Amino acid sequence: MKAALDLLAGKLGGLAPRYGIVLGSGLGSLVSQLTDPVRIAYRDLPGFPVSAVSGHAGEVVAGRLGDVPVIMLSGRVHFYEKGDASAMRLPIEVLKGLGVEALILTNSAGSLREDLAPGSVMQIADHINYSGMNPLIGEESDRRFVGLTNAYDAALAEDMRAAAERVEVPLSQGVYMWFSGPSFETPAEIRMARILGADAVGMSTVPEVIIARMLGLRVAAASVITNYGAGMTGAELSHEETKDMAPIGGARLAAVLKEMIAAGGNRQ
Repeated sequence: MKAALDLLAGKLGGLAPRYGIVLGSGLGSLVSQLTDPVRIAYRDLPGFPVSAVSGHAGEVVAGRLGDVPVIMLSGRVHFYEKGDASAMRLPIEVLKGLGVEALILTNSAGSLREDLAPGSVMQIADHINYSGMNPLIGEESDRRFVGLTNAYDAALAEDMRAAAERVEVPLSQGVYMWFSGPSFETPAEIRMARILGADAVGMSTVPEVIIARMLGLRVAAASVITNYGAGMTGAELSHEETKDMAPIGGARLAAVLKEMIAAGGNRQ
């Protein structure tokens, strides 16, 4: 971790990011709005995981969003790629080491609600770890016993809702259920998820929330809805559909996050 942290800190030239953002599919428009961006490929940072999923850039991008210094992880490694729930631990530890205090997580997800259509945005209010995996398995200190009652920071959540209202982007709230992937869920699994109280399903984010909370980072998260869950429309699901729909909701979420960070930065 120290090698990656030292290298990245040197590249940033004194920039002290206050927010960290993990970008899921479709959030490339947010990267393009950074002032004087600094880009470092994951493969050039010691120990950083490199994703093989199409649609994930695999680079750290730092700069200013408005007047606020931020750092973005453009792309993530998922549990299903190598069977490692802790794959994003080192990158998040590096963000913490750089002084980041708040981590904003984004993803693409399938909707379990008919009123939550593809192209819309859902703020994650809570999650269900249906995969049964945990990124802290094997952690030898008592830090592994992380409380998740307040996994999603209330103040950050309010900032996100207020920002969405100002930029006139409808923002639903709901529960995200993490499936391991990489195959999509069955119709029966979607019916089960709805019974258990989930509003959206996806294959990421939850491990990152757990890691971030262990490190003491404040967390906010949002899903870009790319499709309805299996069996809700009769159509088969595909990764191509995810990539096609993600930029639509991604542009809306990018507008919300830009406004949220600008307002938060001005307040501090």
